[in-house]
Amino acid sequence: MTFNPADRATFAITTPLYYVNDLPHIGSAYTTIAADVVARFYRLAGYPVLMITGTDEHGQKILRTAQERGLVPQAHCDEIAAGFERLWHQLNIAYDRFSRTTDPRHQVIVKEFFQRVWDQGDIYKGQQQGWYCVSCEEFKEERDLLPEHRCPIHTNKPVEWRDEQNYFFRLSKYQTALEHLYAERPQFIQPDTRRNEVLSFVKRGLQDFSISRVNLDWGFPVPTDPDQTLYVWFDALLGYVTALQDPDEPPSLERAIARWWPINIHLIGKDILRFHAVYWPAMLMSAGLPVPGQVFGHGFLTKDGQKMGKSLGNTLDPFALVETYGADAVRYYFLKEIEFGKDGDFNETRFVNVLNADLANDLGNLLNRTVNMVARYCGGKVPLVDLNHLGEDHPLQALGQSLGAEVAEAYTQLSFSQACQAILRLVQASNKYLDEAAPWTLFKQGKQTETESVLYTVLESVRLAAYLISPVIPGLSTDIYQQLGYAVDFNPKTIGESLSYKDHSAWGALPSGQILGAAKPVFQRLELPTTLA
Repeated sequence: MTFNPADRATFAITTPLYYVNDLPHIGSAYTTIAADVVARFYRLAGYPVLMITGTDEHGQKILRTAQERGLVPQAHCDEIAAGFERLWHQLNIAYDRFSRTTDPRHQVIVKEFFQRVWDQGDIYKGQQQGWYCVSCEEFKEERDLLPEHRCPIHTNKPVEWRDEQNYFFRLSKYQTALEHLYAERPQFIQPDTRRNEVLSFVKRGLQDFSISRVNLDWGFPVPTDPDQTLYVWFDALLGYVTALQDPDEPPSLERAIARWWPINIHLIGKDILRFHAVYWPAMLMSAGLPVPGQVFGHGFLTKDGQKMGKSLGNTLDPFALVETYGADAVRYYFLKEIEFGKDGDFNETRFVNVLNADLANDLGNLLNRTVNMVARYCGGKVPLVDLNHLGEDHPLQALGQSLGAEVAEAYTQLSFSQACQAILRLVQASNKYLDEAAPWTLFKQGKQTETESVLYTVLESVRLAAYLISPVIPGLSTDIYQQLGYAVDFNPKTIGESLSYKDHSAWGALPSGQILGAAKPVFQRLELPTTLA
């Protein structure tokens, strides 16, 4: 996507609707943090934004999990969905809608959508034979299975043989239409590695897929045949549409798509790429609806170089991680240290070292000592400086003037690591400039004008860095801005009204004479747990 500040069209982004077989894991948190960062950026840019997250709550896997726990399915779903909402709150995720597929309003949307596809003649009844993974809620081709008929994703679970009559969607009918979509809109699937995976899959020839199950009570009945239950993916994908509608309005498909459709970005893990990049656009074409702007499939996370799993005993609990280190630390590490779209690794020692170096030392200490010097040398007020006299070759001004556009482009391309690194370059340059310019020496020499010039340019660079990185670390950016004398908070969803990207992403926006707050550390140094130290 290309960022155009003059465009004020709506912007909608989704995470997956997470399956409620268990409490959220770190991979779910990773996707949701990324979506939140994009939503926050577009809010700053003045766009009307809708961020959707939520839970997918139907299917055989959920039924079995609930039975194993001695609960009715709805009670299980309510408990796990609440766990997702709790973690999103702890991670400072400012979502707009939390979509649950057990919501009665969702059933109305599903029925209307089904009817459209049915009227197109794209649903028929047929015999389904094959190997079925309950964890994936998907039939697997024999050639894709591991030895002993194990699922290639859930490698410790064998698939089950199924032979039953189901309703099918005519995916094969949309082979040519999908190929045209991918050719005409190469950005529809990103990054390119994911796009190539989809192109290879589609090139093998698309097969119709079943959209119903028999002998399963936990789900919506097929509108034309109540003896069958709608397959989880046909139901779940429509949860995005249900979430678009104002909760106060009577549910209907037409009202749901009136303002926010099509979605700009579906942000997902690469394991569910096929459903979003092949099945979903074909279903939408059948129903006569526009396809989304983009499907972005990011990579998987590992821990200490190894795949995470309960059987390996090396899972990473996101609740414990944010409780120990704080939301900003978790958000910053995963988006700065991992190139979004590729697989990435978590190592706790590296985590602590990166946070201490970047946020405690480079950014936090720079702010602290500069604010202290302004208190001593300038009466605690932002110095009055004529920026026109700094010269185009001033090292901080030269970096700062182009940084807003560079970071905006990075955010719109979901290049979070690139955005963070560009911002950090300004912070590091400011530290170097402060040490070399030595305002403490200039002050002792009676060079008040030169002292104030140095301190202003450093303060302004810290402000600009805090603003540009606020989608990633909104709590820390709020603390910095308030210490610089702004009575603002980066968390409200109306943030673009008071802190517009046009005004605050420009270098030189810090107003002279503004009274600074008292200097205090904005990011405490982290310590490794004693077991790792």
